Amino acid sequence: MLIINTKYLSVLGTSIFSACFGKAFLPLHPVTYAKLLGKKIRANKVNIWLINTGWTGGPYGVGERIKLSYTRNMIKAALEGKLTESSYSPDGIFGLMIPDQCPGVPSQLLNPMNTWTDPAEYLEKSYKLAALFNENFTQYGDFADEETKMAAPMGKKLKVNA
Repeated sequence: MLIINTKYLSVLGTSIFSACFGKAFLPLHPVTYAKLLGKKIRANKVNIWLINTGWTGGPYGVGERIKLSYTRNMIKAALEGKLTESSYSPDGIFGLMIPDQCPGVPSQLLNPMNTWTDPAEYLEKSYKLAALFNENFTQYGDFADEETKMAAPMGKKLKVNA
């Protein structure tokens, strides 16, 4: 898991990773919990939704905090099953599928790259984050199975449509 405090980052400019939001308090290796989570997701056939509750439109100082009403609408749509009715577009870096529509949320807001005035800068920051994630994960790589390793950011170089 990546925990980022954007105000803190604007001062220090570094990413901070924390396994499972509290590695020091976990009696088992973090990969054990990742495998258990994956097993439960498959067994119960649940959807996982990543909701943007932070910044949109650029890095801290350029973008702005996402409106609370949009966050609430995304959560409501997920809980009511309305996001499963949407079509999706793939994110080529992190392997996520992004809904194209969500009731009560501007469609442009759903794909973070669409909110940045400079899509190339968005991609640059995304590749950097993916590289940092993969670098951090090397400490767990010897314990992870292939399925877990395949969930890592892909890091494929995408081109910005000009």
